[in-house]
Amino acid sequence: MKGFKEFVLRGNVMDLAVAVVIGAAFTAIVGAVVTNIFTPLIGALFNAKDLAATGIVTIPLASGTAELRFGAVLAAVITFVLTAAVVYFVFVLPMNHLVKRAFQKPAEPESTTPAPPTELDLLAQIRDLLEGRDTVGDTRILNRD
Repeated sequence: MKGFKEFVLRGNVMDLAVAVVIGAAFTAIVGAVVTNIFTPLIGALFNAKDLAATGIVTIPLASGTAELRFGAVLAAVITFVLTAAVVYFVFVLPMNHLVKRAFQKPAEPESTTPAPPTELDLLAQIRDLLEGRDTVGDTRILNRD
């Protein structure tokens, strides 16, 4: 019994329970938006009150008929696409934008101290110093004091 109590009261289980409850409420909101706004618009496009009632093909059988409901399948596909679009554009995209703004690091002020010279800068300075010495042919000799 002690192990079960620890399992139930563990943070992950509580988080999962909250997620399921919020997910159910969220599903109701998205379903209402799709059912009450987008589905009537699509029905008007196909001139039908219910898209599932269109696109029915009847096949005669020996013992009666069979109906293929292409409109119902199309309605389910459209509902899925619309639901995904509503979730993305109404909830995910704004939330990502808010999270990005909330966790954006402030720009660091530019340093007033100059950057140290790079290796390339140092080599160029050495080359310039060496070019100032006396040369005989291709052989460089050191300046003699």
